[in-house]
Amino acid sequence: MSLIQPENQSSAQSGAQPRISLQTLETAPEASRPFVEKAIANNGFLPNLIGVLANSPQALETYMTVSGINAKTSLTLAEREVVQIAAARIHGCDFCVAGHTAVALKKAQLPVEQVRALQQGGDTGDAKLDAVHAFAKAVIAHRGAVADAELQAFQAAGYNQQQALEVVLGISLATLCNFANSLAGSEINPQLQPYATGAI
Repeated sequence: MSLIQPENQSSAQSGAQPRISLQTLETAPEASRPFVEKAIANNGFLPNLIGVLANSPQALETYMTVSGINAKTSLTLAEREVVQIAAARIHGCDFCVAGHTAVALKKAQLPVEQVRALQQGGDTGDAKLDAVHAFAKAVIAHRGAVADAELQAFQAAGYNQQQALEVVLGISLATLCNFANSLAGSEINPQLQPYATGAI
C-alpha cells in the first residue's frame, strides 16, 4: 500500500492545454538545442518532458547531466527504474510513470506483472526490488528522515549506505521531472501512451 497518494493531477490529465510551452528543435533556445537533439536521437522522438525543460537551458542541462550521473550508480537499471516509477506515481506524474514503465519493460526487461504492480504502488514479488521500492517510498514520505527500521530493512536486503544515497539521488532526479511535468501539464506522447498506468 502506498505511503503517499498524489493529491492533485496535472492539467494534462484533464485534457487542458499545457501551461508551459512545448519547445521543438526549431523553437528551443539555442543553448537547449544540443540537448534536444540528443533526446531525439536517443528516443526517436522528442519527449514532452524535454520540450518543457527546453524552456530553461539550465533545467534541461541539469536533467541530462544528472540522468547520466544516476546511470553510473551501483544500483541496477531495474532498481533505478523502481525508484523512478515509485516517485512518479507518488508525485502524480502520469507522463513519468509511462516513460519509466517503457524503460522498465524494454530495457530493464522487468516482467509486465512486476511493472504493473509498481504502477499501482504494490509489491513486485522480488525481495530486492521490493526493498528498494519500500525504501524509496519511505524517503519521499518522510523527506529523508526515515525510521531506523526502514533503513535497516533496506540494508538487510543487501544494500549499503552508498546505495541508500543513490536512492535519494534518483528521487532528486525524479522530482525535477515530475514537478516540471505537473507544472507544465504535459501530455503523454503518443509513443508512450501504451505504457501509461492501466494500459499495460
